[in-house]
Amino acid sequence: MNFLEDLANQKIAVVGAGVTGSAVLDFLVTRGVSADLFDEKAPNALRTVDKGYDLAIISPGWKVDHPVVEALRNTGAELLSEIDFAWKVKEVVAPHQKWIALTGTNGKTTTVQMVQSIFDYSSQSGVACGNVGEPVISVLVSGENYDFLALELSSFQLEWSSLPSYEAVALLNIAPDHIDWHGSFDKYATAKLKLLSASSVAIINGEDSESVLRSSAWGGKKVFYYLDTPQPGELGLVENLLIDRAFTADPTIAIDFAELSDIHPTVPHNVSNAMAAAGLALAIGISHDEIRTGLKNFTLDRHRLELVLEHDGIAWVNDSKATNPHAAAAALLSHISSIWIAGGLAKGAEMAPLIERCALRIKAAILIGQDAPIIATALSKHAPTIPYFIMPFSGDSEDLMREVVKQAKELAVSGDTVLLAPACASMDQFRDYADRGEKFVSMVREVVGR
Repeated sequence: MNFLEDLANQKIAVVGAGVTGSAVLDFLVTRGVSADLFDEKAPNALRTVDKGYDLAIISPGWKVDHPVVEALRNTGAELLSEIDFAWKVKEVVAPHQKWIALTGTNGKTTTVQMVQSIFDYSSQSGVACGNVGEPVISVLVSGENYDFLALELSSFQLEWSSLPSYEAVALLNIAPDHIDWHGSFDKYATAKLKLLSASSVAIINGEDSESVLRSSAWGGKKVFYYLDTPQPGELGLVENLLIDRAFTADPTIAIDFAELSDIHPTVPHNVSNAMAAAGLALAIGISHDEIRTGLKNFTLDRHRLELVLEHDGIAWVNDSKATNPHAAAAALLSHISSIWIAGGLAKGAEMAPLIERCALRIKAAILIGQDAPIIATALSKHAPTIPYFIMPFSGDSEDLMREVVKQAKELAVSGDTVLLAPACASMDQFRDYADRGEKFVSMVREVVGR
């Protein structure tokens, strides 16, 4: 009896009623398998464990010591992450399918979408999923026979995951994030590094010191990428060409797979993302020409360095997806003089390194949200000449963003960029980062565009 056949004989719990948990539950229902759903907020979901289970499938974001998880563990249930569960299903329904994966503090979604664009123009059939797009389990049972799945994996997913074996993985960067969930930066970084142990080939950002140092003990094949001339076995940049010296037949040979002008926007961290995506594609045999076409036809996602409007020489840019200091720094360093809109939920992250690194690019700051005082304190200490304005919140997020845009309009002059790059999560004042970005776009068009 295989894993799927055995499910019908088990008592199953699904923990989490979000997108992933709902997808797992739907899959079980289609198999004729009954399961109990646990969630703290969803109507009709269970809140406490009052019987034994054989298997519990855990959604991302549930801590390993959550009372529900602890109770399930104590009943003797096997605990599987949704990724591990999908892997066991894959071994039955698509045994020849191969997986690749990537993680990092920032750039994950952009990079995996670049991989998707490369798939779209290659002879290999593949789809991006996981922390972006559809849950892995939904893709597996979609009826599409993909050669490859490209998984974007968060630290939450990696914390729970241990079963998959990947053809190649990519580590984009490691910077403080989700400290409130993991408990410390070391624990967060350890979760990220778990991905390396699941593959024998890793594409690693050679310019990210945390990634380089923390991967030093791993014994697999490391392919580093740089925004500089590559050595044999590396990917890099030579003048205006992105170069491969890692996957060529002869390491003395260099083959280009894109021009800088093919990458939009042509800012350093986006070029770095393109190299990571190309590295994963090269590792599974996709040609340089196919990669070139895929990257050239890629367009950046919404809320990521999205140019909303140019008016009177002022650029209004929505980077609402910059939900941690590392991402906000990349956005600030992509512009010369910014009216910086920041704040929200800092998730335990320190703001001082961001301010110290980017002070020369910040003309003024407009601060919002619960942790605005944390950013204000860092500005006062490390960049005291930068003026900042803390915006009061009246309870209406649309009114708040209208006042933010009005304040920015007063401060900005020709040559400036008004940049929404909050360095914080959004849920204190907005539904999510997309809601925050949409309200910024709407208010820019209302207040400035008219």
